[in-house]
Amino acid sequence: MMLVLSLVLALLPVLAIVWMIFYGAVTTVDGLFMGLILAAISGIFLLNAFLEFRKGSPAATRSAARVGGVAVGSGSVQRGLVQSVQFFEAHVGQPNKSIVVLSDGSKSSNLLALDGDVRNALPVGQKVAITLRKEDGRNVLVNVDYA
Repeated sequence: MMLVLSLVLALLPVLAIVWMIFYGAVTTVDGLFMGLILAAISGIFLLNAFLEFRKGSPAATRSAARVGGVAVGSGSVQRGLVQSVQFFEAHVGQPNKSIVVLSDGSKSSNLLALDGDVRNALPVGQKVAITLRKEDGRNVLVNVDYA
């Protein structure tokens, strides 16, 4: 919807420029500046339409398959028992980190580094299925499903 609206709003200033050229209003200083302003407005809406087109259709991002109540399309899913959650504060301007250890019931465990403070979202001793999303090379907690 935003793509169509941006294209229509980009076309209207172009039509006004064509009308100004057709009736000779471009030959005045007012007409010149009006044409420049209308061209800038049209360019901004065309840029917005281009970015909306590159982003893709919102229907494709919403139709994520669900496995066990957790959206798979939004990232990777990790399951297990929360053994420990350690929080580390970073310097100013850097994201804080949480280190989470998940156990799958056997001797192996999974170590995850997550952005932000997730101590309240992942209580120790609770069996969880967490959904992670990669953002600028870092893991961001998207969803927690308690089993």
